[in-house]
Amino acid sequence: MRLPKGATIAVADGEKFNLFRNAGDEVTLKLEALAHAPVDADHQGSTPGRHGSAANPDGGQDKEDGFSAGVVDLLNKKALAGELTALLIIAAPRTLGAIRPQYHARLTAVLVGEIDKDLTGHSPHDIEKAIAAH
Repeated sequence: MRLPKGATIAVADGEKFNLFRNAGDEVTLKLEALAHAPVDADHQGSTPGRHGSAANPDGGQDKEDGFSAGVVDLLNKKALAGELTALLIIAAPRTLGAIRPQYHARLTAVLVGEIDKDLTGHSPHDIEKAIAAH
């Protein structure tokens, strides 16, 4: 996958979130970490149809769902503020499935791709390789 210079890359799972910018060009990616506001993980119950259950007694899934909703809220706000011109989202498959229905139209307009892979905690070099492979 080729990403334009300046594209934003969001890497997320149900607990971690990182933002990068492509400081390279379309052929040679060079990811630089970006600072971002903390994710508001208090969006409990934001994912439609998800509720705690006996199979999940500690509410861990609810916490992950709340965090995922916080991630998409942050990205939607950035899109609405005009801070994103091209966005690639890399997320664990479950996280991607949870956030996709919550994309604002402005976020969808700048979305250049999605990769359903958990790369949180990986080095920028590993993320660059995964992007290049797609």
